[in-house]
Amino acid sequence: MFEYWVGDDDDSPYLEAPLAAMRAFAAQTPLYVMRGNRDFLLGAGFEARSGARLLDDPTLIDAHGQRILLSHGDALCTDDAAYQQFRAMSRSPQWQQAMLAKPLAERHAIARHARAQSEMNKRQTGLTGISDVTETAVRELLAAHGWPTLIHGHTHRPAHHRHDASSRWVIQDWHGAAGGYLQLDDAGIRPLSLQIR
Repeated sequence: MFEYWVGDDDDSPYLEAPLAAMRAFAAQTPLYVMRGNRDFLLGAGFEARSGARLLDDPTLIDAHGQRILLSHGDALCTDDAAYQQFRAMSRSPQWQQAMLAKPLAERHAIARHARAQSEMNKRQTGLTGISDVTETAVRELLAAHGWPTLIHGHTHRPAHHRHDASSRWVIQDWHGAAGGYLQLDDAGIRPLSLQIR
């Protein structure tokens, strides 16, 4: 929906269109959002502005007779030690409080710089340079929750994997004019593509 979220007090005009679309959707259908690696500062103000309800990472749900574990997926990329250090730091209440105390313009500058660094790293290393999940982390998470089906994103590697008695779906990312999503109903889970206007 947006490249990053620097705080619920962000009144940037470009946020109004996605927030309005989310409010309109949430008025008809319950809408849930899970924080990711660039929008971990989403809070109660975002919920009020979007109509969405924030989910913890991970969240276990029961739907259509299946136990589904939802996760952003970045915590499963345990081989990327530098990112895991940043993730732990940026999720701490003290770090978030200090970040949110900075002027809005400074927070935007920090986020733009981090985004530019990420894009530069991707150009230099290619997609293979993006850390993937580790089998150990996946198995530990599945075992801790009784081996449900796992759905996550983050890695930009859409696929369906088997893990013993469980399976793992990786959601397609959204770039340019195309994206993807998973549909869950009584027939099971299936990936669908979506053309973006």
